Parts: sequence; C-alpha cells; structure tokens
Amino acid sequence: MWELVKAGGWLMLPLVLCSVFTVAITIERFMRLKRAGVLPNALLLNRGQSLSTVLQQLNQSESLKNSTLGRIFTAGARNQQQSEQYARAQMEATASQEIGYLEKNINFLGTLSAVAPLLGLLGTVLGIIESFLVIDVGASNPTLMIPGISKALITTAAGMLIAIPALFAYRYFQRLVQEYVAELEQQSTLFHAGLFHQKPLTQAEPELNAQDVKKVS
Repeated sequence: MWELVKAGGWLMLPLVLCSVFTVAITIERFMRLKRAGVLPNALLLNRGQSLSTVLQQLNQSESLKNSTLGRIFTAGARNQQQSEQYARAQMEATASQEIGYLEKNINFLGTLSAVAPLLGLLGTVLGIIESFLVIDVGASNPTLMIPGISKALITTAAGMLIAIPALFAYRYFQRLVQEYVAELEQQSTLFHAGLFHQKPLTQAEPELNAQDVKKVS
C-alpha cells in the first residue's frame, strides 16, 4: 500500500487527507444522525402521544430533553406563559440552530466527493506530461516512461475510490436530513398548536327526553 502511495507522487498526500476526512465525517454523521437522538419516539405527537405525556417525558428524561426535537419542544414549553408569537419565534430560532447542527460537515463531504476526482485527474495530466518530457529530452529507453504512466493511473484510481463512497455518503445524509427537517417542522407545528389552541373536551350532549322525541318526530 505504501509503495502505491509513493508511486503516485506528491498528489497522493492531499488524496490521503481527503480519504481520512471522508471516513471521519461519515462515522461522525452516522453517530450524530441516529433517529433516537433527533426524533425520539417518546416525543412524537402523531404516534399516540398526548401533549401532557410529552411534557411529562421532557421533565423526567434528560436524554429526551437533549434530543433535537426535545430542545425545540423545551423552547416552546419554556415560553408558554408568553405570547403565542413569542413562543413560536423561540421555537423557530431553536429549530434553525438544530438544523444547522444536523447539516454540519455534510456540504464539506460533498466538496470532498468533487475535489477527489479532480485531484486524480490532475495527477493523470502531470503523469502524462512527465512521460512525454522523458521523450522530449531524447531518451531512447521507453521504460523511462513507466513512472509517469503509473503515477497517472494510480492518482486517477485513488481519486475515484475516494469520490464514489464520499458521493454516496453525501447524498444519503442530505436526504436523511431533509426527512428529519420535514418531520421536525410537522412535530413543532403540532406541539405549538397543542400549547396554545388546545380546547377543553366538550361535555356529551344530554339524551333527548320524550317531549324532544315527539318534537323531532
């Protein structure tokens, strides 16, 4: 492996760094974007949970409160005594901050998937130039072109090997965050409506007496 890195020339150094960053970001995002840490089932209002149950869960569980959805709900519940618009603004501000955390480093991963093949292509061009320079200086031995050609092939292959998984990871995390954001917006709307627009249960209508039945008939 080390021999291939040396044969690829100095461009293998940025390619190796790209591969290290790709692996590190992918592992970090997999751990950070687990559903239990973003949208825990215990806080989902459309999964049979009532507003009072959700508020009780937030007060009792520190892990739920520290989840992405939990922090948004806490921002609303903490300002329930304020005006409806103020509580909504606090929830929106918290949601914007949390979405920024969810999207962290994902764009950089996309940049790596675009830069890696370009570095490989640059290595290809430099390797071919090196090979032709050997001919231009009048060398009659064609084997002297082999180092330049190998450099071109190695850097190209390294760039592709880094870019392909980086692009897959970028698209996956991008789609995952979009799904999380859509569900966070839905849950926040339901929570805000429950805090400020929940109506008391109406009493059951009294049964019709005999006179009412006659009037209806």
